[in-house]
Amino acid sequence: MTPLSCYRSDLHVHTVLSPCAEIEMIPPLIVEEALAKEINLIAITDHNATFNISAVQKASEKTGLIVLPGMEIQTKEEVHVLCLFDTLEQINEFQNIVSKNLPNLKNKESYFGYQLIVDDLGNLIRTEDQLLLTSTFLSIDEIWRTVENLSGLIIPAHVNRKANGLLEILGFVPNEISIKALEVSRHITPDKAKETFPQINKYPIIQNGDVHRLNEFLGSTYFFIESPTISEIKLALSGTDGRYFQVIQQ
Repeated sequence: MTPLSCYRSDLHVHTVLSPCAEIEMIPPLIVEEALAKEINLIAITDHNATFNISAVQKASEKTGLIVLPGMEIQTKEEVHVLCLFDTLEQINEFQNIVSKNLPNLKNKESYFGYQLIVDDLGNLIRTEDQLLLTSTFLSIDEIWRTVENLSGLIIPAHVNRKANGLLEILGFVPNEISIKALEVSRHITPDKAKETFPQINKYPIIQNGDVHRLNEFLGSTYFFIESPTISEIKLALSGTDGRYFQVIQQ
């Protein structure tokens, strides 16, 4: 068996494409801050969009930081869900589906904030006019099926949070969806979350920083896996074939 490697992760990181993220969330600074925190696995998960992922990946080349393509999608129920993939091809196909299921609304920069597409150095390429901070027309079930068909992974985000959290919106975890893990916010420990919300006790619980500012990197979830791939992360979440994960509070 190939020896397992430890990946200190934060799988919920926004860039300046997300209107709620700070202007400092540009590729070189994201990479620099993650490495300074000894984090070696992140996922870029902007709201309903993916256009800065390749720039962060390019900025991370030769650094040892692995950058997975992802998205924080907002379902038609207004639930936030992390969708994670291995390749740009997968996430681009997913983006095509999401773009067709966004309401035709323009972003109001003065109200929501700027939606900036940048290069690997953080230089502005263009602004995104489509409003991203909104619900798609896709249900959580439809999103799960789509991501599964693309060999990705969905993780309902910050399920303990009142705003856009699964438990606040639905009141339960849907049994008809094969959910591999749930995410809790930085403001609660997994043990406290399970005590507060008994309905999540049977699910693996990870924790991410939901990084909108450089000082919000958390790195509390450690994966012990052969390689930083979606299939290996799924094995770790289920505790299969010797793979595992731990949430370690700093």
